[in-house]
Amino acid sequence: MDKTIRLGTIQISNAKPFVLIAGPCVIENRRMALGTASAIKKITAALRIPFIFKASYDKANRTSVSSFRGPGIDKGLDILREVKATLGVPVLSDVHTPREAALAAKVLDILQIPAFLCRQTDLICAVADTGKVMNIKKGQFLAPSDIAQAVKKAESRGNKKILLTERGASFGYNNLVSDFRSLAIMKKTGYPVVYDVSHSVQQPGGLGAASGGSSEFIPLLARCGIAAGCSALFMEVHPQPRTALSDGPNMFSLAKLKPLLRDLKTLDAVVKNKLQTV
Repeated sequence: MDKTIRLGTIQISNAKPFVLIAGPCVIENRRMALGTASAIKKITAALRIPFIFKASYDKANRTSVSSFRGPGIDKGLDILREVKATLGVPVLSDVHTPREAALAAKVLDILQIPAFLCRQTDLICAVADTGKVMNIKKGQFLAPSDIAQAVKKAESRGNKKILLTERGASFGYNNLVSDFRSLAIMKKTGYPVVYDVSHSVQQPGGLGAASGGSSEFIPLLARCGIAAGCSALFMEVHPQPRTALSDGPNMFSLAKLKPLLRDLKTLDAVVKNKLQTV
C-alpha cells in the first residue's frame, strides 16, 4: 500500500501529482540561494506544482580537497532558515554525521542521507530519531531491493516518514546509468520514490579533479522518471550552471525550467490518470 508523507500542505505519494525538490547543489551565498528559491517558487506556483527547496550547506564528498564545499552548517542553516521564513517553502539539505542531525533538524523539514552514506547505520538512526521526514538516497553501488534494509533501520527507531531516492547506478568508471525498473522495485517498500534526475546524468570524477555531467539529457530522463510514476522529481537548478561552484555540468538552467515543468505536469497527469489543465 502506498504511503503518503505529509509536509505541511504538501503530500508526497507515488499515487499523487509529483512534487518538485529543486535548488542549487550547494549554497554559494545568501543572495543566490534566496534568489534561486524565489524564482523556482514563482514558476511552481504558477504551474501549481508543490515545491521543496534543496541546497547543501556542506558538500562533504567533493572529488578534490580543494573543491568548494559550501558555507558550513551554522551559516548554511541560517540561510535555509531565511529561505523558509521569507518564502514559506520547506527546505532540504544533506546530513553527513550523527552529530549534525539534531542541529539540522531545528531548521530542515527534510534531512537527507547522501547516497554514499546510505548504509551508515548510526547516521540513519540519528536522522530517524529527530522525527523529521528523511530522504534516503540509494547509493550508486546498491541494488534497488537492498534499500529495504535502510528503511528497516529507520523504522526500527519509530520513524516512518521516509522518502527513497533513485539517482542512477555506477556503470563502469566515471559514469552512471538509470535503470527505471529500480523505481518500481523501490516502490515495493510502500514509501514514496523520488527520482534524482540531476545526479543521474553526473559523471563522477569525470573531469579528474571534479565531476562532469551531461545536463543535456536532464529533460529526457525527467520525462522517463515521471512516466515511471515517481512521487517527486529531484532536480538541481542553477541560474548559471557554467559558473556554479559545485556540480555545474549536471545542473539544469533556471531559464529552461518552466517549459520543462509544464510538460512534466501534463505527462504526470496522464500517467496518474488525473489529467489537469494549467
